[in-house]
Amino acid sequence: MFRQPSTTGTRGPAALAVAALVAALALSACDSDSGSDSSRSDSGSSTAQGSVVAPGKPGEAAKTLSPEQAAKAVPDDSPNAADFAYAEMMVKHHAQALTMTALVSERASSQQVKGVAERISAAQKPEIDAMNGWLKRFSAQKPKSGGHDHGAMTMPGMATEAQLAQLRAAKGEAFDDLFLKLMITHHEGAVSMAADALSDGRNTLVQEMANDVLSQQSAEIGRMQKM
Repeated sequence: MFRQPSTTGTRGPAALAVAALVAALALSACDSDSGSDSSRSDSGSSTAQGSVVAPGKPGEAAKTLSPEQAAKAVPDDSPNAADFAYAEMMVKHHAQALTMTALVSERASSQQVKGVAERISAAQKPEIDAMNGWLKRFSAQKPKSGGHDHGAMTMPGMATEAQLAQLRAAKGEAFDDLFLKLMITHHEGAVSMAADALSDGRNTLVQEMANDVLSQQSAEIGRMQKM
């Protein structure tokens, strides 16, 4: 099942624009149905019924649009290359986090470390499913990019094979310290990737997923830094 994206946190720009235009259309429809003379000023002038006031970009004035113009002004929500790159890379990024958390139960000594690892695992498994579901759903719309492979070297925060080997060999407090160090760096990389997706991506669902990652992992970084 494709996970319904969270409605909490900062909404993507496309979602905000859609919400604003829908609300404006609803308000203008109410005005046109009222049949009252409230739209007329004291001088007898009237505003065009059914018009929509669309907010402008920062520094630009608002525009008055017809319902038809407003519908055409809704931002393009179709996935772009940045959306696909984010989903593909974050699946691999999350997979490494799960590899790291799988070591915790037998090697960690701190209950706090065990607790944060459980939360990470519980959050990222369904997020992987959601992103894989999104990739399958929109596979036909994937831009032809020449077959670029988004490998580990392009993803910030990924632990190296040598670091993972060191983590597998550690136990007790040494494991706890190394796990926190690697996972904080890993989360910081995910936050950076999510910020890039919010800046460069276009699809509302990807924007929602990136916002979830940004919010959750920023909070987890703060908790881990205090341990």
